[in-house]
Amino acid sequence: MTPRVRRSALPAVALCLALSLASVGARADGDETAMTNLVALVSQRLALALPVAQWKWANHRPITDAPREAQLLADVAHRAQAADVDPAYAHAFFQDQMEASKQIQTALFERWRTSAPPSGAIPDLATSTRPQLDRVTHALIRALARVQPSRDADDCPARLAQSVANWKALTRYGAIDAQALNTALAHVCKAGGVGGEG
Repeated sequence: MTPRVRRSALPAVALCLALSLASVGARADGDETAMTNLVALVSQRLALALPVAQWKWANHRPITDAPREAQLLADVAHRAQAADVDPAYAHAFFQDQMEASKQIQTALFERWRTSAPPSGAIPDLATSTRPQLDRVTHALIRALARVQPSRDADDCPARLAQSVANWKALTRYGAIDAQALNTALAHVCKAGGVGGEG
């Protein structure tokens, strides 16, 4: 059986929570705020894979756009440096974001090929979706700056896994969404993977 792909992006409540968490910084006592904030923002970015896929489907564009991905990664490296984030760390992290988004887009394309194509208005990639992605990118770089000091810690993968579990309890995740989330978080901790399973 093919795993279900969510029909909508993140539920409205989850999106509101992601936005509220995005405005919260990590507290000095080393609690999980920074890690949970990062997971929320990653989920917010993954939700935008749906309108991106709808636009690509309607305009007969391939899912992979290597020149644009290279341009975005170069831009992220500059932004990361300005935010005191290791550019190599930011590069690996955002490469994971792109791969995770493509996982969801591929699953959506497969579903649309075998059942019904997407209905409704086609999202405006240039004026709506890409500006949203840009805002999330800015927020993710700030979030990486807060998580970066703890990425070498032995308990980083366990803390990340707990943050993911907490986030999934608040949202609706199917098999494909959960797999994409794990892909997107693969290089948050130096040990790799969620729970240390890279």
